[in-house]
Amino acid sequence: MSRQRRVAVTSPQTRVALAARRGVSGVPRSLTGEELRAAARIRRRQLRIAASTLAAAALLLVGLPVLLGVVPVGLRLGPVPVVWIAVALLPYPVLAGLAHWQLRRAERTEDGTERVDAGSRAR
Repeated sequence: MSRQRRVAVTSPQTRVALAARRGVSGVPRSLTGEELRAAARIRRRQLRIAASTLAAAALLLVGLPVLLGVVPVGLRLGPVPVVWIAVALLPYPVLAGLAHWQLRRAERTEDGTERVDAGSRAR
């Protein structure tokens, strides 16, 4: 199975400016009304995805000090205090996982494979 090639997304003005540098002229085509509505739906969905990811990251970063307040300071895992492990190792894989999750959901939204809720279609 071949992977789809990633494409850089730029505004129409940027495309015109970059094309002019390469010596290519032409005005980008305008989007139709339905294409504009579809783009707006995708944008709203991706903003909701980004907001939920940001909320999860904030919960992690706010929850970590709470977790460290509950764990006894003297608790050790071998020679290393557990609080050090929690600060040094816990956040980064979780944040990387959140980033991966957000990226996959945003890509599925663009591809149309993720369900867009009926409320956003009616707008």
